[in-house]
Amino acid sequence: MAVTPVENEMFAGTSVEKCYQCGKCTAGCPLADQMDVTPNQLFRLVQLGEVEKAARCGAIWMCVSCFTCTGRCPQSVECVEIIDALREYAAEHGCAPPDLQRVILFQKAFLDNVRRNGRINELELIQQFKLQGFLKDLSLPLLMKDALLAPKLMQRGKFHLTSEKAKDRALVQRIFARCAEPEKPAATTGGTH
Repeated sequence: MAVTPVENEMFAGTSVEKCYQCGKCTAGCPLADQMDVTPNQLFRLVQLGEVEKAARCGAIWMCVSCFTCTGRCPQSVECVEIIDALREYAAEHGCAPPDLQRVILFQKAFLDNVRRNGRINELELIQQFKLQGFLKDLSLPLLMKDALLAPKLMQRGKFHLTSEKAKDRALVQRIFARCAEPEKPAATTGGTH
């Protein structure tokens, strides 16, 4: 999917067009040598409107969001925001590699659980994730994996069959609603300097 530079800015809430490929993001990235494309190459793909190609790169999933790239950028490009937006795009458009589909499934189940309860209900989370995973690829081993771990965790007080809901779930709902709002461009003043 090709996008125009204006859409690029809207895509991640930052002006990727300001990137002049100095490579400081890549030089500071602790995982750049293990990525299929370097961070600056990833940002160049977005500049060129190759969002889908960038979203298919394994590099976006290797990023640990340490913000070193963002901190080193002399142009104040929000590098991590771009990578996060690419992850969202990949998840929404099915561009994520097959080996990461379960990770995305877990993330969605986790966020659904927090949205509903205001905090994690472990048992509900496990049920939702295992059921969705099983329905996706009919993997019986997924259903049984870690089943013997539950009694050990319960003995140590690390796993609870019941869980309380957060008292102020309305606050959690407002946080989720705010995160779902499209980012508005910063207001500019009309005066001259």
